[in-house]
Amino acid sequence: MEQRLAAVLAADMAGYSRLMEADEAGTIARLRTHRIELIDPAIAKNKGRIIKTTGDGMLVEFQSVTDAVKCAVEIQQRMHRRNSDVPQDRRIEFRIGINLGDIIFEDDDIFGDGVNIASRIEQLADVGGICVTAAVAIQIADRLEVSVEDLGEKTLKNISRPVHLFRIGLEYSLAAQPADFDAKRSVSKPSIVVLPFNNMSGDPDQEFFADGLTEDILAELSRRHELFVISRNSSFVYKNRAVNVREVAEKLGAQYLVEGSVRKIGDRVRVTVQLIDAANDAHIWADKYDRKLDDIFAIQDEITAAIAATLPGRVEAAQRDQLARTKPANMAAYECALAAKVLHHRGTVADNEQAQILIDRAVALDPGYAHAHAWRACILGQAWVHGWCEDKDAVWNEIVAALDRALALDDNDADVHRILAAVNVNNNTLTTARYHQERALSLNPNYDLVVVQQGELLTWLGQPDEGIEWIRKAMRLNPHHPERFWSHLGKAHFAARQYGEAIEAFMHLSVMDEVQHAFVAACYGWLGDKIAAAAHMKKVRTLHPEFTVESFLATLHYAQQSDVEHIRDGLVKAEGNEGFPAANDSTAP
Repeated sequence: MEQRLAAVLAADMAGYSRLMEADEAGTIARLRTHRIELIDPAIAKNKGRIIKTTGDGMLVEFQSVTDAVKCAVEIQQRMHRRNSDVPQDRRIEFRIGINLGDIIFEDDDIFGDGVNIASRIEQLADVGGICVTAAVAIQIADRLEVSVEDLGEKTLKNISRPVHLFRIGLEYSLAAQPADFDAKRSVSKPSIVVLPFNNMSGDPDQEFFADGLTEDILAELSRRHELFVISRNSSFVYKNRAVNVREVAEKLGAQYLVEGSVRKIGDRVRVTVQLIDAANDAHIWADKYDRKLDDIFAIQDEITAAIAATLPGRVEAAQRDQLARTKPANMAAYECALAAKVLHHRGTVADNEQAQILIDRAVALDPGYAHAHAWRACILGQAWVHGWCEDKDAVWNEIVAALDRALALDDNDADVHRILAAVNVNNNTLTTARYHQERALSLNPNYDLVVVQQGELLTWLGQPDEGIEWIRKAMRLNPHHPERFWSHLGKAHFAARQYGEAIEAFMHLSVMDEVQHAFVAACYGWLGDKIAAAAHMKKVRTLHPEFTVESFLATLHYAQQSDVEHIRDGLVKAEGNEGFPAANDSTAP
């Protein structure tokens, strides 16, 4: 038994019994989503420790009163935004009470007067509000910019003495939102349910494989912060039942359904999977996987990885199709971010400018949307890398600020760390880039953009053979991968001195820019094919008349000087005796 002073946060869901009676599966699924997306990350970020959870509430310990209050304010403010377009009778809302007192710790549980008071004052809090004791109010008076309203002394159940209570004021103003904001939920991420895969083998022993595959897919998709994934408890209600897609979707609040089957044929297993748009019962994507039953668990891992890598891209493609029919004035934060990403990937000055406008709107609609802040950094980073900005220093400061904000909001978003790694590569801080890349990979090892970036980074670090393996893995994970993966593969093969393979990879590109033409020219230079090398150098000069070797090398991020000299020598060979004009040569074309 241990006793110490601690801040205790008690939270309880308002109207839990009513919500469960009306829609048990849907309520559990929505509550789980709020836990994964908001509540648990907010607790972790503010250094809290969950001591106990019940169906509708929890007790959390904090070493710091200010951390406890900051966590409570963040949860209530963000829950208010999430509920903005949810009917009143379906809203999930919390009451929160915070007390500072002596706590008894025993067997991973907490007891004592301090805990009892926190639980009692939580019941007196407003729905969506925060109630604190005087000890808490005194501690935060000069430390947090929140308003505190004196509620006077209250008599609490089973507490002998009156307790002085305060209410924390919460700002729910929509002033920061555009005038045409239509009260849609600011982050309307696509929701998806994975129904239990059917065992079509007639072999009961295969049942565990079908269930395990479903659970693994659920777990992997839950890593993707751009998706709301309905919980296993909700989806497995439909195991071995004939289902109506629209009814299931309406019941669970899902826009998309994944269903599939497992069939054993001799020494092989076939898994089929399909993605369905619940609104119109349309099949968006389907695939099948045939594997030999050498190691059923390895097969399960492989198929899970392939499905988890492919599905989010198919969902995003479907969302883009819907977005094309949406008036920009009515876009919510998620939709703005999605449209901004589409424009970013087009890679032109005009598209980048429009992407900046849309991503700024996403941030304004939901300042707590970490994904939007991360992509704002990425889009500004594109402008910074290509020189599409007048003041590069000012833009760089904006990039750093956006990434700091994204990281503070959600340290467990793989995309946040992926973009941090990419920006640090472009700033030639490869050690920092490697940290964030490894963090992104640990958070989502089957995210094709993270996997391919691992290959890129290893190539820059002088390990191109390993880089090739990672890039190939990303291509296998997502057969619908972006075309630029071929460019990454070509650069890795070049760094590995595999010129024929590099040229073959670059030839998969429908259109090449001056950088890709330069790499192909260097490949032909090393192979001694002067005619082909000259042809690609001509393309380089056509696309970028002011091209010089030094300015080109300055855009690369090799950690080893030998790799820099390798590309330099290849370009010199490609150019023949004419050589390259230096960066400050007045005769440069």
